[in-house]
Amino acid sequence: MRLIVGIGNPGERYKNNRHNIGFMVLDYFAAINSLSFNPSRGDYYFADGILEGHQYQLIKPTTYVNNSGVAVSQALEKTRTHLYDLFIIYDDVNLPHAELKVKAKGSNGGHNGVGSIIYHLNSDEFTRLRIGVDNKFEKGEMADYVLSDFTTDELNILEESFKTSETLIKEFIVGGVSGLLNANSRISKISNKNNSDNNHKSI
Repeated sequence: MRLIVGIGNPGERYKNNRHNIGFMVLDYFAAINSLSFNPSRGDYYFADGILEGHQYQLIKPTTYVNNSGVAVSQALEKTRTHLYDLFIIYDDVNLPHAELKVKAKGSNGGHNGVGSIIYHLNSDEFTRLRIGVDNKFEKGEMADYVLSDFTTDELNILEESFKTSETLIKEFIVGGVSGLLNANSRISKISNKNNSDNNHKSI
């Protein structure tokens, strides 16, 4: 079983917040793949799926971002899933808007939700997909910024990131961490080549 967790806050008022991009990716994935979320007996909603014979479960915690680790630990215990089959998706103010970065393990990078997961699992060895939301805020205003909504233009730009995220999630489901990393490397090379070609055309 692969577990794919999107970090976010439950409730309509947070739906289009920058902090909810993890939820948004899972909602996009569920819609494309005809999945629906159901309440669990724990602090999360889940959607079950099978891809090429591989079982997976999408997880949306109801604990609010700062306590995401509670829901993740519950889901891992319920499904008896190993850490190497866990994939966390979340917003990152340290990356430009819509930029994607895959990370196999490491610190929380200042993200309280990831910090909660590390604390409750007593480990930082789980794979993540960081999605950039930029850092257009003054000192001391980060909380308000991540809890603000994306603009229409920002949402339009994210569409391509959601498509790529869906591809990466599927690669993780079928091939695990190694499959994900290989796919990410291929996608990065293509993206870098396209950027290089566009730069040459503009010269």
